[in-house]
Amino acid sequence: MHIHHLNCGCMCPLGGALWDGFSRGLTAQLVCHCLLIETEQGLVLVDTGFGQQDVQAPYARLSPFFVHVNNVQFNYKNTAIEQVKSLGFAASDVRHIVLTHLDFDHAGGLEDFPNATVHVMQAERDAARERHGFINRRRYRPKLWDEVKQWRYYAAGGEPWFGFEAVRDLDGLPPEILLIPLTGHTRGHAGVAINTPDGWLLNAGDAYFYRHEMDATNRHCTPGLLAYQRVMEVDRQARLHNQDRLYELACDRASNVRLFCSHDAIEFKTFSEQAAPASQVQA
Repeated sequence: MHIHHLNCGCMCPLGGALWDGFSRGLTAQLVCHCLLIETEQGLVLVDTGFGQQDVQAPYARLSPFFVHVNNVQFNYKNTAIEQVKSLGFAASDVRHIVLTHLDFDHAGGLEDFPNATVHVMQAERDAARERHGFINRRRYRPKLWDEVKQWRYYAAGGEPWFGFEAVRDLDGLPPEILLIPLTGHTRGHAGVAINTPDGWLLNAGDAYFYRHEMDATNRHCTPGLLAYQRVMEVDRQARLHNQDRLYELACDRASNVRLFCSHDAIEFKTFSEQAAPASQVQA
């Protein structure tokens, strides 16, 4: 098993460091941190970021509200399909896509991989079908996945993972890849855990947004990302509870679990540098 860290989207909301904690200009730098995993069963993508069709015609597929709020910077080179090709693979080599959730910035590239089976929590698929309320109608965009032919849906159950519920034995995937339900941001939000030779790696998706939310000595969040999390949450109590549990896990050095969220550019840079040069990370 070999893991590549990919940035499959660039978002630059107005506010600079009030969002990302480091930018000196008027705009922030947020990423879409995805994974490409080489397995004996073929390539596995964890989230897709924005897709080629988003770049071609963003307003035909995405909500103008979120395009402008996030100041999305569309570029073909950032799409997962272009990065997969740059690593020497073809779209058909991607056999599986495991989603943390179905938000537009995580599922935009699904149709760039027509042969892939898409794995997601059943509760998330149900929420995306119903699309109740202002935010849900704009976060869930059916045009992003209306041509997906192969879905696999899951409910929590089985042996726990570090005290969290877990979904093991995903259909067609190696046993080292698990879904970890982390509800709150969306109804069916989940993390994706991968058992690597160096220990567990957890893509926590949007269960948190800022690196210092997992900081053992200086736990905090920027005003911009704190507000954005509150706007996007469907269950505040569940979201904060799961953040606290992730914080405890991050602080438990004995667990040997490394975790990251989907949009923090510093986390992405750190994991990319740790994986280089073998993974040929795409920035």
